[in-house]
Amino acid sequence: MPRVEGKIALVTGAARGIGLSVAKLLAQEGATVILSDINDDLGKDSEQDVLGRSEYRHLDVSVEAEWQAIADYIVEKYGRLDIVINNAGITGFLETSGPHDPENLDMASWHQVHATNLDGVALGCKYAIRLMKTSNRASIVNISSRSGLVGIPAAVAYASSKAAVRNHTKSVALYCAEQGYPIRCNSIHPGAILTPLWDAMLGEGEPREAAIKGIAADIPLKVMGTPEDVAYAALYLASDESKYVTGIELNVDGGILAGSVAAPSK
Repeated sequence: MPRVEGKIALVTGAARGIGLSVAKLLAQEGATVILSDINDDLGKDSEQDVLGRSEYRHLDVSVEAEWQAIADYIVEKYGRLDIVINNAGITGFLETSGPHDPENLDMASWHQVHATNLDGVALGCKYAIRLMKTSNRASIVNISSRSGLVGIPAAVAYASSKAAVRNHTKSVALYCAEQGYPIRCNSIHPGAILTPLWDAMLGEGEPREAAIKGIAADIPLKVMGTPEDVAYAALYLASDESKYVTGIELNVDGGILAGSVAAPSK
C-alpha cells in the first residue's frame, strides 16, 4: 500500500529542487498534492512532472493574506489538510543586495530573508494547525538547514532564520501535543544538497565539476546529496510510519554535522 495513500498535502516552494522532489514522491506514494510557489510559470510546468493527483496554486509564503486564501481554497475543495511541507526559502545571496556578514549587515536584506524563511514557516504552521484539527493523523515538516545548527559568518540572516525554524518546530510540536491535536511537527536539516540554488555558485562545465568534487571532499560520505535524499526523509516524517515522532530535527547531510567540520568553508 502507498505510504501516504489518501492524504491531502501542501508543499511550498515546489516549483523546483527539494520542493518539487518532495511533491513528486508524495504523489507517487498516494497523496493528493497541492504544489505552491511564487514562480507561477515554473510551478505550472512542474505540476506536469508530478504523476498522480496534483495541482498548482500561487503562494507567497511571506504574505498572510495569501495563506488565508489558500487555506480557504483547501477547505472548500478538500475539507481538510493532512500534510504540510514548509519548504520555501531563500539564501539572500541572489534575492537581496547584502552585505550578509554580522558587521556590515544590510537590514533590508536581513528582513527579506526572515520574511520568507521564518515568517513563511510560522504562517505555514499557523494555518496548517487550523486545517489539520479534523485530520486523523497530520504532519507538518519544516525544511530548515544545517546552517540552522551552526554559525555561518558570511550568511547570518540565512543561518538565523533557519535556526529559528528549528526552534519554532519544537514549539509547534509541543503546542499541538498539549492541545491534544492529531498533529506532529518535525524539521529536516539538509546540507550540501545539489539543487538549482547552487547553480550560480558552481558555474558550468569543468569548473562546475571541480567545485562539486571540492565540496564533496569535505563531506564524510564524499558525495553531495540530491533533492530525492531530502524527499525520502520528508516522506517518512509525513507518513504514519513516524506517528510517534514529533519535535525532532533530522539531518540529511552526508555526515557533516556529525563531525567537527560542520560549517561550510564559504
